[in-house]
Amino acid sequence: MRAVYAVSDFMYIVVFYGLKYRRTVTETNLRNAFPEKSEQEIQAITKTYFHYLCDLMLETFKTLTISEKEALRRCKFHDTSLFNRLHEEKKSIIIVLGHLGNWEWAGASMTLDTDYQLYVIYHPLKDKNFDRLIYKMRTRFGTKLIPMKNTLRDMIKNKAEISATAFIADQTPSTPANAYWTTFLNQDTPVFEGTEKVATMMKYPVVFAWLKRTKRGYYEIYTELLVDNPVGMQYGEITEKFTRRLEDEIRAQPETWLWSHRRWKHKRPVNENQ
Repeated sequence: MRAVYAVSDFMYIVVFYGLKYRRTVTETNLRNAFPEKSEQEIQAITKTYFHYLCDLMLETFKTLTISEKEALRRCKFHDTSLFNRLHEEKKSIIIVLGHLGNWEWAGASMTLDTDYQLYVIYHPLKDKNFDRLIYKMRTRFGTKLIPMKNTLRDMIKNKAEISATAFIADQTPSTPANAYWTTFLNQDTPVFEGTEKVATMMKYPVVFAWLKRTKRGYYEIYTELLVDNPVGMQYGEITEKFTRRLEDEIRAQPETWLWSHRRWKHKRPVNENQ
């Protein structure tokens, strides 16, 4: 891992100072998200973020060779009691999280360190060779993947199994006009409705999970029961709960969220939900 981070340090210089990869996008996102911060603070977060982004990229590919012991040492649960209790109650669950910290390592740890069979909803990549590589990386410890278009069908098929299905729910919907719109980090933001709809249809508890980077190359996974029983909840209620909690954790450790993504490229339609 020392070699990995030495390469990351060099990558950071090339990406940040040489290529200037998406610096304008990142700085604009940060300014809009944190209008109370000075320009000096924005620039400091930007630099820290890009240094972390290089770490994240290499950590992700390290998943192809990392041992089970090392994976659990570097990304561990702060407390597994919530997962243990829900599993003992024979409840399948939905895990909802964002692109905060190393979500790839979190998937490995959730599979290795809990009794749940973990399924992760994913979007297959157009490049078939790269898609096979990512598939191999994500499934090597026993995690199973469900293509996004098959989410409900496969979850119904797996209903007899006590499982945990993870949704990374802070991506930009492909059809934002049909998304749920809310305010996220001070900006109008479309959010996937799928997680909420699936939770309600399957009647599964919803667990919010997030990662804290404790030091370079080390993370802790935290979990919180967001919704025990989604039946009868108002439209948007689960989505709002997730969005507010993710927002809190991003504010606590902003450099580990995916700021270079064009998250706010769409505008709220007129008369859309508030």
